[in-house]
Amino acid sequence: MVCMGNICRSPTAQAVLEAKIKAAGLAGHIQVDSAGTHDYHVGEPPDARAQQHAALRGYDLSGQRARQLQAEDFAAFDLVLVMDAVNERSAHALCPPAHRHKLQRLARFARRHDADEVPDPYYGTAGGFEYVLDLVEDACDGLLAQLAPLLAR
Repeated sequence: MVCMGNICRSPTAQAVLEAKIKAAGLAGHIQVDSAGTHDYHVGEPPDARAQQHAALRGYDLSGQRARQLQAEDFAAFDLVLVMDAVNERSAHALCPPAHRHKLQRLARFARRHDADEVPDPYYGTAGGFEYVLDLVEDACDGLLAQLAPLLAR
Protein backbone atom coordinates (compact mmCIF):
# COMPACT_ATOMS: atom_id res chain seq x y z
CA MET A 1 0.00 0.00 0.00
CA VAL A 2 1.56 3.27 -1.10
CA CYS A 3 0.69 6.93 -0.53
CA MET A 4 2.84 10.03 -0.31
CA GLY A 5 4.02 10.22 3.31
CA ASN A 6 2.91 6.83 4.66
CA ILE A 7 1.00 8.39 7.56
CA CYS A 8 -2.67 8.44 6.48
CA ARG A 9 -3.95 6.41 3.54
CA SER A 10 -1.41 3.63 3.19
CA PRO A 11 -1.21 2.73 6.89
CA THR A 12 -5.01 2.76 6.96
CA ALA A 13 -5.11 0.45 3.94
CA GLN A 14 -2.50 -1.84 5.49
CA ALA A 15 -4.47 -2.19 8.73
CA VAL A 16 -7.79 -2.71 6.94
CA LEU A 17 -6.40 -5.37 4.61
CA GLU A 18 -4.61 -7.16 7.45
CA ALA A 19 -7.86 -7.29 9.46
CA LYS A 20 -9.82 -8.58 6.47
CA ILE A 21 -7.15 -11.21 5.75
CA LYS A 22 -7.35 -12.42 9.34
CA ALA A 23 -11.16 -12.49 9.27
CA ALA A 24 -11.06 -14.52 6.04
CA GLY A 25 -8.74 -17.10 7.61
CA LEU A 26 -5.93 -16.16 5.23
CA ALA A 27 -3.37 -14.96 7.78
CA GLY A 28 0.02 -16.32 6.84
CA HIS A 29 -0.90 -16.47 3.16
CA ILE A 30 -0.79 -12.76 2.38
CA GLN A 31 1.80 -10.27 3.59
CA VAL A 32 0.85 -6.59 3.72
CA ASP A 33 3.07 -3.56 4.20
CA SER A 34 2.85 0.14 3.46
CA ALA A 35 5.24 2.86 2.34
CA GLY A 36 5.35 6.42 1.09
CA THR A 37 6.78 7.73 -2.12
CA HIS A 38 8.41 10.59 -0.19
CA ASP A 39 10.58 10.63 2.93
CA TYR A 40 8.62 13.33 4.78
CA HIS A 41 7.68 11.21 7.81
CA VAL A 42 10.11 8.26 7.89
CA GLY A 43 10.05 6.63 11.34
CA GLU A 44 6.92 8.47 12.48
CA PRO A 45 3.65 6.82 13.53
CA PRO A 46 0.53 7.32 11.44
CA ASP A 47 -1.32 10.63 11.70
CA ALA A 48 -3.27 10.87 14.96
CA ARG A 49 -6.51 11.56 13.08
CA ALA A 50 -6.02 8.49 10.88
CA GLN A 51 -5.39 6.41 13.99
CA GLN A 52 -8.45 7.82 15.75
CA HIS A 53 -10.86 7.19 12.88
CA ALA A 54 -9.43 3.73 12.22
CA ALA A 55 -9.71 2.80 15.90
CA LEU A 56 -13.42 3.69 15.86
CA ARG A 57 -13.81 0.88 13.32
CA GLY A 58 -11.57 -1.56 15.17
CA TYR A 59 -8.33 -1.06 13.23
CA ASP A 60 -5.06 -0.48 15.09
CA LEU A 61 -2.45 1.62 13.27
CA SER A 62 -0.39 2.43 16.37
CA GLY A 63 2.42 -0.06 15.73
CA GLN A 64 3.14 1.15 12.21
CA ARG A 65 6.00 3.51 11.35
CA ALA A 66 6.39 5.41 8.09
CA ARG A 67 8.97 4.25 5.61
CA GLN A 68 9.84 5.22 2.07
CA LEU A 69 9.10 2.99 -0.91
CA GLN A 70 12.21 1.26 -2.28
CA ALA A 71 12.91 -0.32 -5.67
CA GLU A 72 13.33 -3.64 -3.83
CA ASP A 73 9.68 -3.53 -2.77
CA PHE A 74 8.63 -4.26 -6.33
CA ALA A 75 10.51 -7.56 -6.26
CA ALA A 76 9.40 -8.42 -2.72
CA PHE A 77 5.64 -7.97 -3.31
CA ASP A 78 3.21 -9.36 -5.89
CA LEU A 79 1.21 -6.12 -5.93
CA VAL A 80 2.12 -2.52 -5.21
CA LEU A 81 -1.13 -0.66 -4.71
CA VAL A 82 -0.99 3.13 -4.88
CA MET A 83 -3.61 5.57 -3.69
CA ASP A 84 -3.62 8.11 -6.52
CA ALA A 85 -2.14 9.25 -9.83
CA VAL A 86 0.58 11.40 -8.25
CA ASN A 87 1.94 8.50 -6.23
CA GLU A 88 1.46 6.16 -9.16
CA ARG A 89 3.82 8.34 -11.23
CA SER A 90 6.38 8.48 -8.41
CA ALA A 91 6.22 4.72 -7.87
CA HIS A 92 6.40 4.07 -11.62
CA ALA A 93 9.62 6.10 -11.84
CA LEU A 94 11.16 3.94 -9.10
CA CYS A 95 9.80 0.62 -10.36
CA PRO A 96 12.11 -1.68 -12.33
CA PRO A 97 10.58 -2.32 -15.79
CA ALA A 98 10.21 -6.06 -15.13
CA HIS A 99 7.84 -5.35 -12.21
CA ARG A 100 5.64 -2.57 -13.66
CA HIS A 101 2.73 -4.99 -14.05
CA LYS A 102 2.52 -5.14 -10.24
CA LEU A 103 1.77 -1.43 -9.92
CA GLN A 104 -1.96 -0.67 -9.68
CA ARG A 105 -4.33 1.71 -7.94
CA LEU A 106 -6.11 0.31 -4.90
CA ALA A 107 -9.37 2.09 -5.82
CA ARG A 108 -9.74 -0.06 -8.95
CA PHE A 109 -10.74 -2.96 -6.70
CA ALA A 110 -13.65 -1.04 -5.13
CA ARG A 111 -17.04 -2.52 -5.94
CA ARG A 112 -19.46 -0.09 -4.25
CA HIS A 113 -17.59 3.17 -4.78
CA ASP A 114 -17.02 4.69 -8.19
CA ALA A 115 -13.60 6.19 -7.52
CA ASP A 116 -10.35 6.23 -9.41
CA GLU A 117 -8.27 7.32 -6.42
CA VAL A 118 -8.19 7.21 -2.64
CA PRO A 119 -8.07 10.96 -1.85
CA ASP A 120 -5.61 12.39 0.64
CA PRO A 121 -7.50 13.44 3.81
CA TYR A 122 -4.48 15.16 5.42
CA TYR A 123 -5.57 18.77 4.84
CA GLY A 124 -9.29 18.10 5.09
CA THR A 125 -11.92 17.43 7.71
CA ALA A 126 -12.85 14.35 9.73
CA GLY A 127 -15.21 13.39 6.92
CA GLY A 128 -12.22 12.84 4.65
CA PHE A 129 -10.77 10.22 6.97
CA GLU A 130 -14.15 8.48 7.15
CA TYR A 131 -14.46 8.47 3.36
CA VAL A 132 -10.95 7.03 3.02
CA LEU A 133 -11.96 4.22 5.39
CA ASP A 134 -15.17 3.57 3.45
CA LEU A 135 -13.33 3.42 0.14
CA VAL A 136 -10.40 1.38 1.47
CA GLU A 137 -12.72 -1.16 3.11
CA ASP A 138 -14.60 -1.54 -0.17
CA ALA A 139 -11.40 -1.86 -2.24
CA CYS A 140 -9.89 -4.37 0.20
CA ASP A 141 -13.07 -6.48 -0.02
CA GLY A 142 -12.80 -6.42 -3.80
CA LEU A 143 -9.10 -7.25 -3.71
CA LEU A 144 -9.64 -10.20 -1.38
CA ALA A 145 -12.50 -11.47 -3.55
CA GLN A 146 -9.99 -11.67 -6.42
CA LEU A 147 -7.14 -13.13 -4.36
CA ALA A 148 -9.01 -15.75 -2.32
CA PRO A 149 -9.67 -18.13 -5.26
CA LEU A 150 -6.00 -17.92 -6.24
CA LEU A 151 -4.95 -18.92 -2.74
CA ALA A 152 -7.37 -21.85 -2.66
CA ARG A 153 -5.48 -23.59 -5.46
